[in-house]
Amino acid sequence: MTEAAPARSAKQRKQDTLDRLERDVDVWVATADPEHGTPYMMPLSFLWHDGALIVSTRATNPVARNLVATGRVHLGLGETRDVVHIEGAAEVLADDELTPTLGDAFAAKTGFDPRASSAPYPYFRIRPLRVQAWREVNELDGRDLMRDGAWLTAG
Repeated sequence: MTEAAPARSAKQRKQDTLDRLERDVDVWVATADPEHGTPYMMPLSFLWHDGALIVSTRATNPVARNLVATGRVHLGLGETRDVVHIEGAAEVLADDELTPTLGDAFAAKTGFDPRASSAPYPYFRIRPLRVQAWREVNELDGRDLMRDGAWLTAG
């Protein structure tokens, strides 16, 4: 049996979470069909920008349809023993919100430029409402880092 590393402070977990949002490229995106509640999950590339995740997927994909219909989403970053779980509110970016600079930043970070596709690929802004982060059982207490869109720890 391996021994777990000491639990991180809330401040360190928040910083590790912010570092992961800047560094990671892909996130698991889970949504549900509004009519039947059928869950759907898929990985999407993202850009962390102004305190929100920017994602894009083909308009016909279930995730896109569910985000448009409900605006509710759960996101998972990292490994199961070093996870960041985010509950968020999603909105479609209006055409004027997807500036060339933002589109270029998304393409540079993800290696994918949806603007070059012939199929419609809407962009979504996902604002975190609740953020949790933990590695092992010793970090389960205090795993909430954000509630109602507000960080619980300064710094």
